[in-house]
Amino acid sequence: MDFFISSAYAQTGQPPSMWPSLIMLVVFFAIFYFLLIRPQQKRMSDHKKMVEALSRGDEIVTSGGLLGRIEDVGDSFVTLEIAQGVRIKVQKHALGAVLPKGTYKSA
Repeated sequence: MDFFISSAYAQTGQPPSMWPSLIMLVVFFAIFYFLLIRPQQKRMSDHKKMVEALSRGDEIVTSGGLLGRIEDVGDSFVTLEIAQGVRIKVQKHALGAVLPKGTYKSA
C-alpha cells in the first residue's frame, strides 16, 4: 500500500536545509532579470540614443501621437512644427520615434 499512501518516518532532528529555498530565489531573480529588467534597460538606452541624435529637420512622432518636424532642439525641449506656422514645444522624453524623411509631407 506504499504506492497510494506515503510512509511516515520519524523526524531526524535536523533543521531543513535552506539551499533549495536559496536556489529558487536565485532562479526567480534570474527570470525577472532576463524577462523584465534587461529588456526595459535596452529600450531606455535605445530611446536615449535616439533623443541624443535628434537634429533640425527630423520628422518625429510623439508618444501622444503628434506628427511633426523638428524646428529647434534645446537641452530638454524640442520645438515641433505640426502644421504650417504652428509650432509647439515638447519635452524630449515624450518623443516616440523618428520617422523616415517625407512622412510629414504625405500625412
